[in-house]
Amino acid sequence: MSPTNTTTAKPILLVALGGNALIRKGQKGSVEEQFDNLRLPLQQIAELSRTFRIIITHGNGPQVGDLLLQQECCTEDVPKLPLEILVAQTEGQIGYMIESTLDGELMERGVHTRPLVSLITYVVVDKADPGFQHPTKPIGPAFTAEQAAALPYPTMKTPKGYRRVVASPRPVTIIEKREIRKLIEMDFIVICCGGGGIPVTREDRAFLGVDAVIDKDLASARLAAEVGVEVFIIATDVPGVYTDFGGPSQALMSDLSLDRAETLAREGALGTGSMLPKVEACCQFVKHGGRTAVITDIGNITAAVAGEAGTRFRV
Repeated sequence: MSPTNTTTAKPILLVALGGNALIRKGQKGSVEEQFDNLRLPLQQIAELSRTFRIIITHGNGPQVGDLLLQQECCTEDVPKLPLEILVAQTEGQIGYMIESTLDGELMERGVHTRPLVSLITYVVVDKADPGFQHPTKPIGPAFTAEQAAALPYPTMKTPKGYRRVVASPRPVTIIEKREIRKLIEMDFIVICCGGGGIPVTREDRAFLGVDAVIDKDLASARLAAEVGVEVFIIATDVPGVYTDFGGPSQALMSDLSLDRAETLAREGALGTGSMLPKVEACCQFVKHGGRTAVITDIGNITAAVAGEAGTRFRV
């Protein structure tokens, strides 16, 4: 299939779906719940596919956590798998769920010509990244202090108990960027970089998987810069970036300059949780020449693209 003038004229939209696109607070995360939750964001993406070429990235935290819990329950009978393999498994699992749900939404709208593909994605990290010296990302099940002391890997205390902690290095480049760019030119909807992608390091001409977790939003921003994305939407469980989040003067910022965003991050106003890397990802995207970056909630993806919802970033 060769790209047409109409196809190449369509801007590229990347939607980074947060974990709540599949599992919402208070849910157990059954397959039925996950498929049902996907309908809301994918209905919007199906409509947007009429005017955009589409890339979808997604989180995988709860799914990897479930696999790690299953491994802890079967320690004697089933060999344990390294984290890189679990990330690959969830890329396939969630990619299938997104692809099959989106295919149905496209057919309902009579959009029969949009091919879909889910791509297992490698993301290069630097083996000298300081994140490897100071792991900060808790994953998997919670343990008591006594259980944690006997585990063969480092743990950290969290509100849920002691959990395994792994490095979260910064993404350097997306290995499959050329393939993704070619698929986008052919008007495929591409699902990739699941869970931030499979972290690998370069060893001469080869790549080696590492026990680490890459932030999904930072990996999405890196991919966006490498394939020429014009519009970058991070869809999460809040309407955007707030001042005094959770406090008495909480207020949504509909517009955020890079200078202001960097000041807020430096002052600790964005905390150290999931919002900080989202803001950093949007800032990186705009700095690299991206046209539009917005953080919004799952139900307002279309409105965010239209400039009617979320927090919009500008130079």
